[in-house]
Amino acid sequence: MAVTHDEIVVVLSSLNCRTNFTIKKITEYMLPELKEPIYLQGSGKDCQLVIRPAYEIFLNELSSLEGVKYKAGYFHNSEMTRFPKRVQKSLNGIHYGLAFKFDDEMAIKRFIQQLLNIINGA
Repeated sequence: MAVTHDEIVVVLSSLNCRTNFTIKKITEYMLPELKEPIYLQGSGKDCQLVIRPAYEIFLNELSSLEGVKYKAGYFHNSEMTRFPKRVQKSLNGIHYGLAFKFDDEMAIKRFIQQLLNIINGA
């Protein structure tokens, strides 16, 4: 069973991730004590966390965590302004990242901790 939007918000807050803005169905968060953005997209039970595409080389490491499911391909959204753009159908391109869904709150915590370990080189 997937976690809901509200449950993800509570977990991110408990991990000291701070929110910058919410536009439409996307919220930008910063990882604790870092200037590294992640995005929470969706509402209700249909939601996911999106990370920078540069972490694609760690995809196996992140998606092999218990309760973490990688959504194949890239997730595109024009509101993810801190992520790179990829020219797809428009001339200007659109921001993109890697999307993940979670089975439970512990999976979110494991995912954020692993992401922090990767960023900090631990």
